[in-house]
Amino acid sequence: MPKYKDISKVLVIGSGPIIIGQAAEFDYSGTQACKSLKEEGVQVVLVNNNPATIMTDTDIADIVYIENPTVEVVEKIIAKERPDGILATLGGQTGLNLAVKLKEEGILDKYNVKLLGTSFESIKTAEDRELFKRKMQEIGEPVAESVTVTNVEDALKFAKNYGYPLIIRPAYTLGGTGGGIAHNDEELISIVDLGLKKSMAQEVLVEKSLYGWKEIEFEVMRDAADNCITICSMENFDPVGVHTGDSIVVAPVQTLSDYEYQMLRSASIKIIRALKIEGGCNIQFALDPQSHKYYVIEVNPRVSRSSALASKATGYPIAKVAAKIAIGLRLDEIKNPVTGKTTAFFEPALDYVVTKIPRWPFDKFYTTDRRIGTQMKATGEIMAIERSFEASLLKAVRSLEIKVYGLRLDSVRGMGTKEILEGISVPNDMRLFYIAEALRRDIDIDYINDVTKIDKWFLNKLLNIINMEREIEKNELREEILKKAKRMGFSDREIATIKGIKEEDVRALRKEYSIYPSYKMVDTCAAEFESVTQYIYSTYGEEDEVETHDIPKVIVIGSGPIRIGQGIEFDYCSVKALWALRDAGIKSIIINNNPETVSTDFDTGDRLYFEPITLEDVLNIYEKEKPLGVMVMFGGQTAINLTEGLVKTE
Repeated sequence: MPKYKDISKVLVIGSGPIIIGQAAEFDYSGTQACKSLKEEGVQVVLVNNNPATIMTDTDIADIVYIENPTVEVVEKIIAKERPDGILATLGGQTGLNLAVKLKEEGILDKYNVKLLGTSFESIKTAEDRELFKRKMQEIGEPVAESVTVTNVEDALKFAKNYGYPLIIRPAYTLGGTGGGIAHNDEELISIVDLGLKKSMAQEVLVEKSLYGWKEIEFEVMRDAADNCITICSMENFDPVGVHTGDSIVVAPVQTLSDYEYQMLRSASIKIIRALKIEGGCNIQFALDPQSHKYYVIEVNPRVSRSSALASKATGYPIAKVAAKIAIGLRLDEIKNPVTGKTTAFFEPALDYVVTKIPRWPFDKFYTTDRRIGTQMKATGEIMAIERSFEASLLKAVRSLEIKVYGLRLDSVRGMGTKEILEGISVPNDMRLFYIAEALRRDIDIDYINDVTKIDKWFLNKLLNIINMEREIEKNELREEILKKAKRMGFSDREIATIKGIKEEDVRALRKEYSIYPSYKMVDTCAAEFESVTQYIYSTYGEEDEVETHDIPKVIVIGSGPIRIGQGIEFDYCSVKALWALRDAGIKSIIINNNPETVSTDFDTGDRLYFEPITLEDVLNIYEKEKPLGVMVMFGGQTAINLTEGLVKTE
């Protein structure tokens, strides 16, 4: 069916300031939504109060209100602008909660404003813990034993019957705010009391813990005609008990059998249909590693941080498609902008591995508790694309900008074995490095698996990296050794550190052996159809798919992950630079690795390299593209720090 004829003006709700748990991913999704609606001839009115985002730039919406997104403010805007519809599912929990309040207080009905996309009833069912539990039971989808409480006393009664540990999940919050894992009455009282204060509905779900089970996510899309597809499957490196925003996440799933994958995929489609969500949603499962038993953890009836990751991992523009669905278009009527040939009713296929690693603020707040759990602590994240998990993980690690270029962390390597074993016993931001060091000391994989509940498949992949370290250390850097190391994802700097030589010596040796990266395209369809967009990642030892041309072009260096002191303002600057280059008739090339941002949208610049912002990776692209120059002034300190190395090499 064509888009709704009665929708010509839409109010889009932004997500407000960047906070822990709600970062640039909603600037990205909101910006996509505005652009998508304008493509369909819809006038867009935007309300948001974040001056650092590209979303509040006047190029994005037709009318921009830099105002606090509260009920009172938005009612005044509605009274003045008289929009036909309101789109709130792309503005994070802020937008979603605001839409619920506007509906409950009768403001949308008063001004005859339609809630676009997912309905009020569907939002309530997904967000209200008790309603969600009942709906899952109604459709035969398993949920863990739980109770929804509005007071501490009822939580203690549940604990008496079911024992500890228990997971507390407040309703209508983001990033697990107010939640946690309780191991005794004292912790339960404290967490439930906080959760009730943080919850908009003053209710929390107290749930029997599934700690140690695998956590699997599916990003799913549905239109008003009940057409559904799964866009991306994602597997958390960490087991249930660590918020997915604080976990290393891998796409597509790596350790599931086809039976398990199809079982959870079918459940995802069943759930989104039962909830009648129109647009994208994220569904989280807990899967017993010893059987095929699973539970539904929760559903986000809106785009989320995982949605941004899924969009960049697959190339499928989730927010853009969701916005078009919100105004009545069906999946089979929306063109896939990556291929230009297929429609949005085409499930993406990946012929590569994507790894996301969170970026925590502990380098600034070093006295803070570094343990991670059900409440998100990460300020941002990075993403890496490669042909194997090992290479993808190593690329991700050096993208974090924590002065680490592999799995060797000096502070960890200097610890005693007892400290190392203590380090892997509790989820924390350093656990990946503790595990790597434990493997170097020949700690048994079965023991590490038993302590961490991290799947042995992942642990064996880490062991492959450790064994490659040993091979580099013991042997001369012959051509075959260097090729093998580069294919596994080792950086020149890490190889140099292992051998005790200079990074430039490894680079010179690579050139002597003619070992250069090749570049591949992200096309949503595993090369079944040719990509018309320029979304690129590097690998070694494979055919290069990317052609370069002798035309005026400039590289813009992005700012990497969001962290304290370097936020979304630099993404705003990078995007404006790309647009200015395009207006000047110069081909614009962006290098960045943040999946949450507009600068890594595949059509913001003329060409996107989703790569680490290190001297080695940037130089490789520079040598391939041969641009007029490189712009470092828009990417914050990250880009500025490359200046000396770039000038020296030039």
